[in-house]
Amino acid sequence: MKEVMYQQPSSLRWFFFMVGIIATLAYRIIIILNFYDPLWVKISWYIGTIGFILYFGYLFNLQSKRADLATQYNLLNVVRKMKGIKEKQKEALRYIVKSNATSKAKWNSAIIFILSVLALIIGIILDFFIL
Repeated sequence: MKEVMYQQPSSLRWFFFMVGIIATLAYRIIIILNFYDPLWVKISWYIGTIGFILYFGYLFNLQSKRADLATQYNLLNVVRKMKGIKEKQKEALRYIVKSNATSKAKWNSAIIFILSVLALIIGIILDFFIL
């Protein structure tokens, strides 16, 4: 279980943060690039799609680890039994643990990851093998 609780280096977290920002910008700029050159549209689309694969794959992994930890260590019950902290603090901890354990956000990340992989495969086939 130690490897699950290992916090990744700040540089790696910044890398995935920047990948997500660049991918989002690459998709948004396509509307402008449409007025210039189809090649730049494709380049931007590929950058955005590959970025989404990296970012949402990372995010799904992170969200899954958090949910698994909350469940495996029965953290909701642990928080409920805690003594020596204010009730508002307990409520806040319960909210954080429960939302991590029950959130559907990881499935949203998984779907975006899968659809991005499929889009990339289809894009490569269309761009390099069919057209």
